[in-house]
Amino acid sequence: MEPEYLRSFYRKLIDGNHILHHHSLFDAYGHLSMRHPLNPDVFIMARNMAPATLSPDDLIEYQVSDAEAFDPGSPEGYVERRIHSEIYKRHDEVNAIVHGHSESIAPYTITNVPLRACYHMAGFLGPGPVPVYDSAQHRQSGDVPDLLVRNEYLAYELAKRFDDGNVVTLMRGHGLTVVAQSVELAVLRAIYTKKNAVIQMAAMTLCTATGTKLEDIHYLGEDEAEAAANMTRWSGARPWELWVREVEASGLYVNHA
Repeated sequence: MEPEYLRSFYRKLIDGNHILHHHSLFDAYGHLSMRHPLNPDVFIMARNMAPATLSPDDLIEYQVSDAEAFDPGSPEGYVERRIHSEIYKRHDEVNAIVHGHSESIAPYTITNVPLRACYHMAGFLGPGPVPVYDSAQHRQSGDVPDLLVRNEYLAYELAKRFDDGNVVTLMRGHGLTVVAQSVELAVLRAIYTKKNAVIQMAAMTLCTATGTKLEDIHYLGEDEAEAAANMTRWSGARPWELWVREVEASGLYVNHA
């Protein structure tokens, strides 16, 4: 019974990776993890590989305590897996994490233009600016300045950005990290964060082209953001089923779980 039960979670994790690649949140890089459904001190994610091609044999179990694989003979893992372990360690309510590098989101990580919820499907972003994490502010002597969150103290500082109910953090010159209570919700939040970024960019471009003040863009208020976020929680199965069917029909993705 247990292997079959776990297989459904493995299938979901693989589907999530395929969906995020299909929607350009992932390319050859990026990673999705989930907390083990039977052991909260363990998380599961793929080995170091392109997300579009992974299979059940590529999934590795890691300890939340130190991001080390339970099986010392496991293949090489992602260098940024500390992002996942430190968030799981600090936030018991988090069961899935997305880290990706969408080009639509990157401009908001390198300018002083804040990303804000302007689209009802992105109410989970909240009414204020989405926080931006800058790894350069937390590097220590000897760190490689490649913007990768590759150790415990950098990941610890990133994990703190998810205090107080925040679920999305941008990363300067890098991408974004998204947390949720399930794989389905984490994928939804990542996709609609990207869509919100595209819509906000179009609105700002339209304002510039027509001489309209950027301050006149109508962002979601606090009550609107909260209500919209609740809506995505109870309706999330609808897009998930569509997205799974899309990747199944594309011909590129195969899920053997």
